[in-house]
Amino acid sequence: MAWNKLFRPLLAVLALASVWMVQSCLPRYTLNGSAIDYNVYRTIHVSEFPIRAALVYPPLQQQFENDLLDYITRNTRLQTTDAGSDLQLEGEITGYSLSPQAVTEDAYASKTRLTITVRVKYTDNKAENKDIDQTFSAYRDFDASMMLTDVQDQLCAEISKELVDLIFNATLGNW
Repeated sequence: MAWNKLFRPLLAVLALASVWMVQSCLPRYTLNGSAIDYNVYRTIHVSEFPIRAALVYPPLQQQFENDLLDYITRNTRLQTTDAGSDLQLEGEITGYSLSPQAVTEDAYASKTRLTITVRVKYTDNKAENKDIDQTFSAYRDFDASMMLTDVQDQLCAEISKELVDLIFNATLGNW
């Protein structure tokens, strides 16, 4: 009985120490997927993304740039600058294309696919081996009986958000 009274507090302390040790060994993840060391990286410069595609939808450039800046601002603590930054994102919208999809038995397309392609150059001015030069592409299908002008704003907004997510994960998210 006396033996039990002596070791019960010691067992409780050992159990708590074990739990603490296991928790301290677990990897930590942020909810947005960001893998930025804020002791090293404090600023980012996001350049304009001009449209260099054969087909041009002028509002797309502003939509994409705003979505990208908003996403970075919401999901990181990086300050945006005009020059002299720790990180840099630049690129261009290289593709804006329509293609027929889901051809029916009478040889007409029942769906049309809008595809947007963006080339991104990510420069890490603190570590050279982390630079990325990559092309990202996303698409949405819409009913071929609809006019592009009727669905273009909505489709571009959806595709832009998907592209921003892909770019963030490949660069700042470090996936």
